Amino acid sequence: MTDKILIIDFGSQVTQLIARRVREAGVYSEIVPFQKAQDWLAREEPRAIILSGGPASATWVEAPRAPQSVFERGVPVLGICYGQQLLAAQLGGKVESGHHREFGRATITIEEFSPLFGDVWEPGETDTVWMSHGDRITALPPGFEVIAFSENAPFAAIADERRRFYGVQFHPEVVHTPHGAALLANFVHAIAGLKADWTMQGFRKTEIEKLRAQIGKAKVICGLSGGVDSAVTAVLVHEAIGDQLTCVFVDTGLMRAGEAEEVVALFKGHYNIPLVHVAAEGLFLEKLHGVADPEQKRKIIGATFIDVFEAEARRIGGAEFLAQGTLYPDVIESVSFSGGPSVTIKSHHNVGGLPERMNMKLVEPLRELFKDEVRRLGRELGLPEAFVGRHPFPGPGLAIRLPGEITKEKLEILRKADAIYLDEIRKAGLYDAIWQAFAVLLPVKTVGVMGDERTYDHVCALRAVASVDGMTAESYPFEHAFLARVATRIVNEVRGINRVVYDVTSKPPGTIEWE
Repeated sequence: MTDKILIIDFGSQVTQLIARRVREAGVYSEIVPFQKAQDWLAREEPRAIILSGGPASATWVEAPRAPQSVFERGVPVLGICYGQQLLAAQLGGKVESGHHREFGRATITIEEFSPLFGDVWEPGETDTVWMSHGDRITALPPGFEVIAFSENAPFAAIADERRRFYGVQFHPEVVHTPHGAALLANFVHAIAGLKADWTMQGFRKTEIEKLRAQIGKAKVICGLSGGVDSAVTAVLVHEAIGDQLTCVFVDTGLMRAGEAEEVVALFKGHYNIPLVHVAAEGLFLEKLHGVADPEQKRKIIGATFIDVFEAEARRIGGAEFLAQGTLYPDVIESVSFSGGPSVTIKSHHNVGGLPERMNMKLVEPLRELFKDEVRRLGRELGLPEAFVGRHPFPGPGLAIRLPGEITKEKLEILRKADAIYLDEIRKAGLYDAIWQAFAVLLPVKTVGVMGDERTYDHVCALRAVASVDGMTAESYPFEHAFLARVATRIVNEVRGINRVVYDVTSKPPGTIEWE
């Protein structure tokens, strides 16, 4: 894998989307925090460089800077938002604070032709883009010209065509800039001259060769959670080394209806992968008894999972490697610079890493992939669509969808309600249009009348969100008739629930889980 794009991260919460758009254009890209960029450039030869946005101001004395060598390598450079201002400031232009800010949708007007715009925009045309800036360029560096402007950003897009340096004040990586992906594709193809040759088929072949070279004849153990990431990891590693791999599935009793059985059937039956199934529901419920605080529940689940997994690893014995489904966002977040929005790793997704005392070397074949790429790899490996396309499910499982104390009875009530909800979504043909849908059993009870009897039972909340990339999410606009049908089924079929509500809140960048 020789041709790649370097993305230097200055702390934008949407930097990952730049890499996704570049990869969607069929070109491999890597994100490196600005403090590590010089070391990375000393080892690698990127074919082009992108400077991300960020929360800092280019006018600050201590503002993050790009290595000056970025502009001396003779490769195309694209600055986005803060990256554009940085490019201008470091090359002799001027950036000022205190001018009209732009946050949200804005209209740009194309002033000059540029290969950056290609077939997307012609001079004189206008289009909508997404702005998010408080500073702006007030004087261009030598060699640059304006190629687009907006009402509050006279230098909305700038270019030095001779050196192939470009800057845009708006964010082409977000979906709110409708033609942004095409602009980034122009940068990597028309300007950098790279072919769209990064595919899952090629990744699969290369990664299998890497795994065989890394592992040799050693044994590997892999923990299955029931999710897509660990499943794809296991199947890929098994394709590389066969029965040298043993999978351990810790059944916490906190999974959705039927999922534990699906995992066992898939790996033991379909793939014939050596699998140890640990039924640990009783242990997890015992550890969680009387605990209501959500953060404490997560920590207990994480610690208990580690204890069970470690005990099984010792019992199996002989494994030198531990296979994990680490994804590229995890890698990026682990090296993010202090203070940036992307530095926080949400505890509701990460229930704890394995202890160093296990003394195993890591195998992380997915660490270069985003979630959607993992799904594509899963399809490439032949995993069933029902498994690959499954909605995201957090590590702590139903525990974070059951506020308050967790009991076996409450879990069964929630599991049944959740299954009915998802069943109706599938019947309506909406499952793939929704990023994530789930039921929540609220820690309150209400009085109701069913038939001739008064009831005092739980309230069930339903949530469904639509999202393109998981960075932001909006409640899915179900028709009233659909919600009425789901509510009727749940109240009639699930003993212990007498009222159903639908959560219509949206989420900003970050978690889209309940807690």
